[in-house]
Amino acid sequence: MSHSHHHHEHTDLKGRNLVISIFLNLLITVSQAVGGLISGSLSLLSDALHNLTDVISLIVSYVANKLAKQKASIDRTFGYKRAEILAAFVNAATLIIIAVLLIIEAVKRFQEPQIIQSNLVIGLSLLGILANGFSVLLLKKDADQNLNMKSAYLHLLTDMMASVAVLIGGLLMKYFQLYWVDSVLTFLIGLYLIWVGYDLLKTSTRMIMLFTPSHINIKDVVRAVHQIPKVNRLHHVHIWNLNDDELHLEAHLDFKENISLTEFNTILSQVEHVLHNDFGINHVNIQPEFNKVDPKDIIVQD
Repeated sequence: MSHSHHHHEHTDLKGRNLVISIFLNLLITVSQAVGGLISGSLSLLSDALHNLTDVISLIVSYVANKLAKQKASIDRTFGYKRAEILAAFVNAATLIIIAVLLIIEAVKRFQEPQIIQSNLVIGLSLLGILANGFSVLLLKKDADQNLNMKSAYLHLLTDMMASVAVLIGGLLMKYFQLYWVDSVLTFLIGLYLIWVGYDLLKTSTRMIMLFTPSHINIKDVVRAVHQIPKVNRLHHVHIWNLNDDELHLEAHLDFKENISLTEFNTILSQVEHVLHNDFGINHVNIQPEFNKVDPKDIIVQD
């Protein structure tokens, strides 16, 4: 069994930015929760509840980010590299659960609209827009390169948009006394959270289950490797993401002739080059074979 991998850059994730975002969201959560209770605004309370999930998700992301940097050991041969995927899964799941609870409460409130202190709603929603907007800017760069940071970024982005919706609702309630808008906005915020959370949940679930990444076509991978001289058949193929940075391939490689180890090393380098350049696969684990009696199917249930 031969194992090799291409070196790749690890994103320098800014733990400091996560800490700043945690404290900002704690401030928003407390302010909006108190303000929502005083004003009677469900949309403000829903925004506060969403901000509370932001705080939890940011803490989970921060811990996962720290764990992911720990070195591998004898009993943890991959270290904590998959911690950030678990964090993204937890964050996405909580986003959807909170959204469902908000929708249920919004329907109940719509049937019995309440008079709301709109000035407090307007002021606190502005606070939410400013604080979350700043946090979004802090995390945007890392969110483009890391699933865990993307989950935290999406929590903050959706909450900023929710605060914008609450602000609009506060203005409508102040100037037009349309108090039912509060429930409608809460309902729409809930639907949006489900839409955003589902995509993240699907992506993180695929990674946890070691599914083939959606952008990889295994048949294309096999065809590309078969173009290399002396290669007979690539089979028993597994391709999966260990984390955002590492895309692994494990397979058996059957040869047309009984080559030497030196020749195998040369061919292996060619295989690695093709896999890395054409498909972004940076960890390759190949078992060489010649005249071995075993299934030669691309996918074999091991």
